[in-house]
Amino acid sequence: MMKRIYICLVAMLMVIGVDAQDKNPQQRFSPEKFDAALQEFITQEAHLTPQEAAAFFPIYNEMLQKQRVLFNRQRENAKNKPQGEEACRKAIEESDQIDVELKRIQQEYHKRFFEILPASKVYDILMAELRFHHRMMRNWGRDTQGAPQQRFPQHRQGHKHEPNNK
Repeated sequence: MMKRIYICLVAMLMVIGVDAQDKNPQQRFSPEKFDAALQEFITQEAHLTPQEAAAFFPIYNEMLQKQRVLFNRQRENAKNKPQGEEACRKAIEESDQIDVELKRIQQEYHKRFFEILPASKVYDILMAELRFHHRMMRNWGRDTQGAPQQRFPQHRQGHKHEPNNK
């Protein structure tokens, strides 16, 4: 379940990179708007009191900041395929290390959450976060009328990992 949260977060970070390339400023990704919507959604879904939210979100945001550094590293590493078997092995091993570090951060902060909130609230927060990311992914790429928009550039013909349709 937690792996799904990480996958969603990684996917959202990829969306950030793709959206940053959009030419229409109204469609640009706003980290501030995203974070505000996430906090509002979590607060409502987990039924956090104002006092609970005030205690929780600074710690939560600290966790996200640490995770984003690692997600950005993963995204940078994934931009170009390494050349050669040894370089590919090292890239995979580094990705595995980042995954382990992400899990360590998650465990550390979950313990901190337990210090300020009951476990049932922490559980509700984690489930709300997961639902939020699922909804964002489901609605990603839709214009205001709900029609899907193409966000990715066309693949290059003859790319090594794609069938060549000649």
